Amino acid sequence: MAGAGDLVSRETPRPSTGRGAAIGHHGELIQGVFKDDGGRLHRGLVTLPIAGLRSEAIFARSDEDAVIVHPDHKIKASAAARLTLDFLNATGGGVLTLQSSIPVGHGYGSSTADVVASIRAVAAALKVQLRSSTIGRLAVAAERASDAIAFDEHAVLFAQREGRVIENFGGSLPPLLLVGFKANGGVPVDTLQLPPARYDSAEIQEFGVLRALVARAISLQDPNLLGRAASASALISQRHLPKQGFDEIAEIARRAGACGVQVAHSGSLFGLIFDLFASNLKRRAALVAQQIRRAGFKDIEVHLVNAEGWTW
Repeated sequence: MAGAGDLVSRETPRPSTGRGAAIGHHGELIQGVFKDDGGRLHRGLVTLPIAGLRSEAIFARSDEDAVIVHPDHKIKASAAARLTLDFLNATGGGVLTLQSSIPVGHGYGSSTADVVASIRAVAAALKVQLRSSTIGRLAVAAERASDAIAFDEHAVLFAQREGRVIENFGGSLPPLLLVGFKANGGVPVDTLQLPPARYDSAEIQEFGVLRALVARAISLQDPNLLGRAASASALISQRHLPKQGFDEIAEIARRAGACGVQVAHSGSLFGLIFDLFASNLKRRAALVAQQIRRAGFKDIEVHLVNAEGWTW
């Protein structure tokens, strides 16, 4: 007669399950073409992370080869899970379940957040912790172009079509308040269907200056320098993917004393950047929101960046 210990030893072990999460973003602070240390040119961007927007994934391993994803239209996340299993030399597949609070199609990074959360969930199921740089490469492999969500709130200049870091700025962004809203009537944009912008030599030279501004802004934790870089990059983007009402928004930002104007370079998002510790900030932000609404823009939101417990 078998003992209790024998019965336990013959039970089929439960499949391992892992969880992963990733934050969204509000487009980019700068985006363009940048030189690496060897002088070669790469398309790159600096993401503006928004911790309040999240995608969460659960991955349950199985002996079946297939990766089944819920909801079933999240095919990039499914591809990311398979790539991660293959990268880690894991057999079988599993069931991937995603839940997200990130709006789709405006430049919030919804698909990349799903992909990064899925990669982390698969790695967790295999009891492996992947480096951010590895997650970034897998994300690009899964969706062709990705942003720097894999680095969370750590600021990097990221080559979005190569999955490599061009420059690590060695810290996070200064504390900011962002008044965000949508341009072009809030119509979603299929970013992968947009042809990459073709920048001229003068613009490429300017991107080098903006990169240095971002580096100094992070080193000094200076939101005004960051806003200057973002505004200049947004103006360049306006030549390649125009946003309706840009000049009016730039004037509202100037009158309100904002640090700068920020955009999703391949989406519909606008943002006005404010120093989180500026005087009368709540009143100024409320007045700006009213002016933006009167200008015909909708979906106005307030986001805090690196606020460390500061409440709105």
